[in-house]
Amino acid sequence: MTPNLFFHYFFNVDPPHTATGHMPAEYWWIDLIRIVVRVLVGLFAILLVVPPLVWWERRLLGFMQQRQGPNRVGPWGLLQTIADGVKLLLKEDMNPSSVDVVLFVLAPVVFLVPALVTSAVLPWGPSLTWGASAPNVSVGVLYLLAWGSLAVYGVVLAGWSSNNKYSLLGGLRSSAQMISYELGMGLAIVTIVLLTGSLSLTDVVARQGFTEYGLPLWNTLKFFPMGLVAMVIYAICMLAETNRAPFDLPEAETELVAGYHTEYTSMKFAIFFMAEYANMIVVSGICATLFFGGYHAPLLWLDGSYLGPLVALKTNALLGGVVSALVPVIWLVAKVLCGLYFFIWIRATMPRLRYDMLMRAGWLGVFPIALGNILMVAIAMALGYLYGLIGWIVLAVVSLWAFAGSKPGRSFTTNSRRDTTVLLYSEAQPFRGVPEHSGHGDQTLPPNALSEGALAAAGQGPLDDAFAAKKG
Repeated sequence: MTPNLFFHYFFNVDPPHTATGHMPAEYWWIDLIRIVVRVLVGLFAILLVVPPLVWWERRLLGFMQQRQGPNRVGPWGLLQTIADGVKLLLKEDMNPSSVDVVLFVLAPVVFLVPALVTSAVLPWGPSLTWGASAPNVSVGVLYLLAWGSLAVYGVVLAGWSSNNKYSLLGGLRSSAQMISYELGMGLAIVTIVLLTGSLSLTDVVARQGFTEYGLPLWNTLKFFPMGLVAMVIYAICMLAETNRAPFDLPEAETELVAGYHTEYTSMKFAIFFMAEYANMIVVSGICATLFFGGYHAPLLWLDGSYLGPLVALKTNALLGGVVSALVPVIWLVAKVLCGLYFFIWIRATMPRLRYDMLMRAGWLGVFPIALGNILMVAIAMALGYLYGLIGWIVLAVVSLWAFAGSKPGRSFTTNSRRDTTVLLYSEAQPFRGVPEHSGHGDQTLPPNALSEGALAAAGQGPLDDAFAAKKG
C-alpha cells in the first residue's frame, strides 16, 4: 500500500467513502488504527484540559471575588496546578486500616470512567468517520443516560468503603441528590428527543441548522418558551449531577469535613478531583450539543459548512477541507467554555443550599416543571404550536397560583430547624449603621436587628450590660 492510498482511506478524503463499510475488506487494519486514534483524541481532549481548567477557575474566582488567585508559581500562576499535581503524586498513598480495600481503591476509577466513556458519542464535526470518538451511534442519547447514571456508584462506594461516618453521609447525600435530579435531566433530554425525532446525537445536531436568513435553529429556541425551559432545567440538573455549588452538599466542608472523599489522599484523591472537572466538561458538551447547535456556528456565515467551500473556492481544496474540519471544533469548544464559565460563575455567586431545600427543589420544583413542559411540547407537536403555547401559559398560571399558597410553596421560605419564617422582601432593605460602641465597635446591623430602645422595651439591659453578663 502506498502512503497516498493509506492517507486516502485513513482521512476518508474521497466523498463517496462516507462510512467504513465502503473501505475494502483487506484494509481493515486502517479502520482499527483510526478507531484507536479517535479514542485517544477524545480521552486526551478531556484529561489534558483539566489542569488549565482548574487554573482558569481559580483565576476567574479571584477576579469575581476581587482578589488575585494563583499568581506565584510560574507566570500568572500557570504552573500552580502542575505543582499541585506533583504534590499529590509524591504524597504517601495510604489506606486506613478498617476500610474495604478493594472497593476503596476501585471507587475513584468508577467515578472517573463514566465521564470519559460518555464523551465518546459527542459529535465535534459533521463527518461520519472523524466526527466523534464513536461517530454516528444511533442510540447516542440512551448511551448518555446509561453511562451518566453510573457515576453515582463511585461516590457511594467511596463513602461506604471508607468506614467513616462523614464519608458515608456524603455518599448517601450524593446518591439521593443525583437520583432526584436525574429525573429532571432525563425529562429535559426527552424533550429534545421529541423535538428531533431521533436518538442519534449526530441527527440532533444536524437538525439544529439555520433558517433561510442564516439564523440558528437551536433547540433552545424551538417552541418558545418550552425549549428554553428544558434548557434551564438541564442547566440546573447538571449542577446537581456534578456536585457543584450550590449543590455541593455531598462534600460540604462545614458539615462533613470533605464528604465522601474524606479518607482519600495522594493520587486516589486526585482522580476524584480530575473526575469532577471531567464531568463538568462532558455535561457542558452535552448541553451545547442538545440545546445550542453543537458544532454549528451561531450564524450561517460563520459556520464551517459555509466558510470551507468559500475558502476552497478562493484558495485551494486542501485548505478548504481543513477549514471545514476545524471551524466546527472551534465553535464546539467555545460553547463548552461558556458552559464551564457558567459553572464557575454560579460557584462564585450562590451560597450552598441546605439539604432539605435541595431535595424540595428537585422533587417539588424541577421534576413537576419538567413533566409539565414535556407534556406541552407533545401537545405543540401534535396539535400545533399555538395550542401548546396556550396550554403552557394556562398550566404555568394555574401551577403558580396553586403553588404560591400551598404547604410545599411555604416550605421554600420556612427554615425547617426553626418555627419562624424567613421574610422575603421585594426590594433591598438598607442596613443600619451603629456608632462606635465599647461593646461591639462600629458595625452594620441587618434591618430586623433590635436597637437599644427595642432591647430596653423588651426588658433587656443595654448592650454593654449584655456583653458584660455574657463575659461574666
